[in-house]
Amino acid sequence: MLPFRQVDVFSAEPWLGNPLAVVHDADAVSEEQMAAFARWTNLSETTFLCAPTDPAADYRVRIWTPSGELPFAGHPTLGSAHAWLEAGGVPQGEVIVQECRAGLVDVRRSPQLGFAAPPLQRSGPVEPDLRDRVLAALAVSEADVHGMAWIDNGPGWIGVDLGTAEAVLAVRPDVAAFGDLDVTVIGRWDDARAAELGADVEVRALWGGGGLFGEDPVTGSANAGLAQWLIGTGALPSAYTSRQGSVIGREGRVRIESKADRVWVSGDAVTRITGEVDL
Repeated sequence: MLPFRQVDVFSAEPWLGNPLAVVHDADAVSEEQMAAFARWTNLSETTFLCAPTDPAADYRVRIWTPSGELPFAGHPTLGSAHAWLEAGGVPQGEVIVQECRAGLVDVRRSPQLGFAAPPLQRSGPVEPDLRDRVLAALAVSEADVHGMAWIDNGPGWIGVDLGTAEAVLAVRPDVAAFGDLDVTVIGRWDDARAAELGADVEVRALWGGGGLFGEDPVTGSANAGLAQWLIGTGALPSAYTSRQGSVIGREGRVRIESKADRVWVSGDAVTRITGEVDL
């Protein structure tokens, strides 16, 4: 039996964030067991905390979806760091250093738990044929798009700026056309609505693959990539808050801050289930 936690990430309100299953002390768990348990939880991600192999790291995390392992993902990074700390983990330095397949990721504890966005593995313009596929999948026209770029930090995201938050909420994807695309869309709230919601932008993360289509509740990696792209071009300020998940009954908040050439992605993380799991 191994210690187990289920953490709600990017919301302090119960059941409004993105749930993450975390298995502690998982060094002896095989990849086959990890894959099987991730399929069984049927959450967007399940993580397994292991001893680090890099002496600079405080712990190592394996991040699994129901269909395979990811090199990096955002809400699993925050949720795993929260679970590790809650279980008594003590970092070597001021920040927590997480080891994952994408490398080392810094996680700060204040003013709120947040990770430093890793470098984009792919950035820049989207190829014309792929751009047409994205437009068809989102069921929008070229005139609706204020910008499109690769923002891939592991999961393979393409970012699409639709200008306004209302345009983001109005997207009705063509599921049949989505295929294996991973697309995140963003738009801005006006000042009055931003003050009311406590959020400056609206984000949605839509994914395909394996014959399935889904919308992620709240996505750290997508928000990280969007921030690196749009703060970098001057289209967004150096600090803002995004809302995500409202279309599917969630109310996540992701706080973004660009400081000293690093983008920090922060949010709440609350343990909702504790126990043991027999793998």
